[in-house]
Amino acid sequence: MSGDQRYGVVTEGPGGARRLQFRRSWPDPIADVWAALTEPERLARWIGTYDGERGAGGAGTFTMTQEAEPVGEAMVIVECEPPRRLVVEWTAEEHWRVELDLDVEDGRTVLVFTQAFATADAVGDVATGWHWYLEKFEAELTGGQQPADWDAFLADVGPGYTRPEPGSTL
Repeated sequence: MSGDQRYGVVTEGPGGARRLQFRRSWPDPIADVWAALTEPERLARWIGTYDGERGAGGAGTFTMTQEAEPVGEAMVIVECEPPRRLVVEWTAEEHWRVELDLDVEDGRTVLVFTQAFATADAVGDVATGWHWYLEKFEAELTGGQQPADWDAFLADVGPGYTRPEPGSTL
């Protein structure tokens, strides 16, 4: 499935670090895509809830309610530049940083989702999960059909994430 543009791309950085990046686009206005990423009611429909301060420097608890066993985790909003850029970090035992950048290209709103990893460990598993959430995000944004339940989605899409080689499209 390496030719599927919906899959993430992994690149290698110094010391074996990896960077996962997804690129998606829609004909919707940038303000609507931003709203689907950040407004509480819309956020809850595709990924979860955030309880805390909003805006750059805000801290709170993010709960991915779409998980089998939702758990609230500490999160910090590192950057918030509506409607262009949102950077968040999970600050619990597994430190994650996710960057969401929006731009307009040829009349379409483009989302570039980026997450860095210290090593190649678990990039494929995490990429599969983000792919599922991005499909759910798209359904929220467009009013389209939600992706299949996790097990069916994993059976269909998961094999494309088994070998996150640097420079490969997963």
